[in-house]
Parts: sequence; structure tokens; C-alpha cells
Amino acid sequence: MATPWTAEVAPANALPEYPRPQLARPSLEQPRWMNLNGLWQYAATDGQGVPPFGRTLKGRVLVPYPVESVLSGVQQHSDFMVYRRLVEIPAAFTAHGQHVRLNFGAVSYQATVYVNGVKVIGHAGGYTAFGADITRALRPRGEQEIIVLVHAPVDGANVMVGKQRLKPEGIFYTAASGIWQSVWLEPVPATSVAQLTFTPERSLDAFTVTSALHGNADGAMLKVTAYADGKPVGEVSGPAGRPMHLAIADPHRWTPQDPFLYSFKVVLTRGDEHDEVTSYAGLRTISVEKVGGRNRIVLNGKPIFLLATLDQGYWPDGIYTAPTDAALKFDLEKTRDLGFNTIRKHIKVEPARWYYWADRLGLMVWQDMPALPTGRNDKLSASDKATFRADVSAIVEQLKGETSIIGWIPFNEGWGQWSIPAAAELAAQVKQLDPSRLVDARSGANCCDMKGDPHAGDVYDVHDYQGPGLPSPDARRAAIDGEHGGLTLGIPGHVWPNTPINPYGSVKDRAALTAGYVANTAVLRDKGAPKGMSGSVYTQITDVEGEHNGLLTYDRKILKVDEAKVRAINEATISAGGRP
Repeated sequence: MATPWTAEVAPANALPEYPRPQLARPSLEQPRWMNLNGLWQYAATDGQGVPPFGRTLKGRVLVPYPVESVLSGVQQHSDFMVYRRLVEIPAAFTAHGQHVRLNFGAVSYQATVYVNGVKVIGHAGGYTAFGADITRALRPRGEQEIIVLVHAPVDGANVMVGKQRLKPEGIFYTAASGIWQSVWLEPVPATSVAQLTFTPERSLDAFTVTSALHGNADGAMLKVTAYADGKPVGEVSGPAGRPMHLAIADPHRWTPQDPFLYSFKVVLTRGDEHDEVTSYAGLRTISVEKVGGRNRIVLNGKPIFLLATLDQGYWPDGIYTAPTDAALKFDLEKTRDLGFNTIRKHIKVEPARWYYWADRLGLMVWQDMPALPTGRNDKLSASDKATFRADVSAIVEQLKGETSIIGWIPFNEGWGQWSIPAAAELAAQVKQLDPSRLVDARSGANCCDMKGDPHAGDVYDVHDYQGPGLPSPDARRAAIDGEHGGLTLGIPGHVWPNTPINPYGSVKDRAALTAGYVANTAVLRDKGAPKGMSGSVYTQITDVEGEHNGLLTYDRKILKVDEAKVRAINEATISAGGRP
């Protein structure tokens, strides 16, 4: 099934955009990065034997599309696989003592990377970025050989897999294995900026700036300058790696109606070494506070109703990977055009550019943790649980600089949750890592693999299909309906082939779907808002494989509802839910 962007994808232009907007090295007189997306040599393997150093592989795969996808050119899963690429690195990348870093946005699930026969890094975790300084492995000149060995067990291990399945059906979908986010090279000094996080302070007139470095940090100094519309509005300097207070003159707050973003120039110096990067962030706070005697979610100190869609991030042509950056942006734009102000990113982590577009378009995000396999709660070992905890921490650390993310959801409906107290444990873990955001300890306390309210976190969350559910805030938490709706309408010619249809909540035509959506959301406006509810999540923005309950078809070619009517009821609900 093709999307409007499928035909635009070719080996020469596979996701050519710089993949990490919050830590970019500006283009000066010399190239500052090299995109390695495109055709790589490829082979499915049995996971045995030595890597194929110096040997040409017969197969080809288009990186960074998962091997099961049509865009990859492979369209077949393998538990074990090998990627090979020969590349000539520009002389400027290694001039003046510079180092070269090889970066991966994400590989599912386990990757071992070699350069010229030298192992440079191993990484486990299908949803987090990683990279390595490959300078010492480089040959003085000529082609450099990069080999990536991948293990993608999907159904065969108790690790984060989200909704991936080798035999997709119902609410579970096609697997997305191997390299599925961008790969690139960049030249850096021996000591370079590895991460920047700008956390708005509660006063809403400053950021706390934290940083991490690659290389030797001894004596390294950081200078950060903030800009608003190109004009400097704040500056701070100090030792790298320590939190810094960056005061902002005439602060401009980020809201969905006005998603204003500050840009930052960051200069790292250590002796003769010099690294310059750019970043961005919005000035906003999110919390739960008493409003009219009830616990409500407040944005920048004002009550707000977080009206969301469930967004699974699946594509018929690229599965986990949107075919183009324009396609990635499209879902977010349509969500906003329909009058929603929030997205629940469901059981998946997206590439950095997805959050960049959410930041710029003014959409708030509930970020789920990708689930462990369902049906195995009582079979999880101590090691499985420790790996899950570590992966949750890694995801939070990677994404906690994104303005759009306003809350974390460790568990969904008890999937992979080994006990009721586990949700409280993970909520505390996440809150300690990131006290600036909300934590919804488990979405769907009343459902399904393990029913039970952990009485933890900032939000009490129920699921109710068709619903909506109308939970009330309790003594410590705000209340939301974490999933409802699911009205189903398949559009002939725009449905995923050879997959059983989940007919739950069927309606007969587009007019009935629109009317059903409006009636469903009106309940939130008329009953949920007066009860002090703080948000809801409608299932869902697009069809996905056998699920036809999207507002858009899976191929994104047809909007199945009347946009004006949906937007009108959404705006009325947000207005009602935002009153003090």
C-alpha cells in the first residue's frame, strides 16, 4: 500500500535531512556531516560465524527503512542480519586533529558495529540513539568498511518491542527490524558536546542548562547564548557538565496557540579545542495544581484540557519509518488542523525530527514507553525487569529536552507490568530522572493485562471504549481518559491487504463517523470538563493494518471525517476544559 510520499523515496534521497535538530553543528566552509542513508549491502544470517570483513554481500537494503518494509527492498524478517557499507570520508573530517563520530538514530534490537574490522560499539535497545568515535579504526586513506551485525528477536525475547509481532493481528502489527533511523558521520573535536538539555525553570524566565560531553571534560568550558527571533536575550558561561542558570530577558512562553522556540548557540572550549553547536527549546512548565479545589493539569500555571489522539507511528510503506520528512510532519499537521492540542505517542519512540515538528507546531505529547511482549507478566526474570528499567531511563534521558513532551507513561494497560507496585516503582524512577514533567504511572488503570490502580504518579487514567470514560481527580492526581472512541470505518481501496479486520465500533459511512466522533467528544465537553477532567485520548489518528478506527486511512490519502465539524467540537471541548 503506497502513501503520497512512497514514490519520492530513492537511494539518493533517503531521509536527507539532518537527523538531530536539538544538537546540530552548523555548516561552515567545510562539510559538517555525511548522511549514510541509502543502499547498503545486506544479508540475512544465522547469527553464527565471523563478520564478513572484506566480502561483498549480494543483497541490498535501503537504509533506514526496516527490513520488513517495502521501502527497504527486502520485505522479509530475519532474527539475524548483517549490513555492510563502504564509504570515503572527506579529508576535512580528520584535518586539524578532528575526530570522526558514527551515529545511529535507532537499530532494532541489538547492534554490533565494526569499522575496518575493529569493533567500535555494541548497543542493545531498539528505541535509543547511539554512536562511537571511530577515528582510531580509520585507514589513512581510501574506502572505509562499516559492518553492522543485528539481532532482532521480536517475539523471542522479553525486551521492548511495542506492538511489533512476527504474526500481526488485531491490535498488533508488522515487525520493524534492523536499522530504522538515520545513520550519519560527523567530524568533532577530541572533546565535544554530546547532549544539551534546556529545562524551563518554574519562574518561567530562565532555563537550567545541563550538558554532557564526549572525550576528556577536564577544564572544558561552555558558553551558551539564547536568541529570540535572531536577537540575543540571554547568556551564561561556566564549566561544562555542571548545571547553569540561563536568564531570559522579556520571556516568551511556549503554548499550543503560540509555540515560540528560543534558539541557542553553544560554544565548548578546552585548551585549543573548539566545538560549536546549535539547539532550541520552548519556555513552558507543566504540573498538577489545585484549581477550584480539584487537581488539574496546568500549562504555564493555567488549567488546560489535553485533547489528544492516539498516534501509533506506523506506515504501510515504511512500517516504523515515515517515507519522508514531509510525511513525518503530515500526521502532526493533520492532528493540529483537526483541533487537537496533544498526541499520545503510543508504545513507540519516534526519530528526533518527529519531536522537532511537534515542538514547532505546538502539540503536547504524552510519551509512552514501548511495551514488553504481552501475556508474559509472570514470566519476566530479574534480568528482564532490570533491562526494562534501564531502557526506560535511557529513553527519558534521550528525550527530556523536547518541549512538546509534557508527560511520561511507563505502562499501558498492564502490558509487561509484573506487579501493581511495579507501576509505582517506575513512576518514581521516571519522576526522579525528570521532575519537570508529569508521570502517568499506567494508562488504563481499569484494564486489561493487570487491572489495578497503583495510586502513584500525577494522573489517574482510565480506558473506556467507546466511552469516553469520565474519571474524577483524586486527592493527589489529575484525571484523564487515556483511551476511548475507536469508531471503525474501512474505506474500500485504502485498507491493508490480507489482514483480518478488527470491526469493533463499526459505523456505516463517513457522515456517521463524523457524527459519532462529535457526539463522543461532546460528552467530554458537557460532563468531563465540569467534573474537572484534564484530558482525553481518542483512538486514533490513522488506521493501522487491521484496525480501521482512524480519522485518516492508513495510506493517509483520505480524511474520513468532516474536518470543520471535528475541529469545532474539539475547540469547544478544549475551551470548556480550560476554564478555572
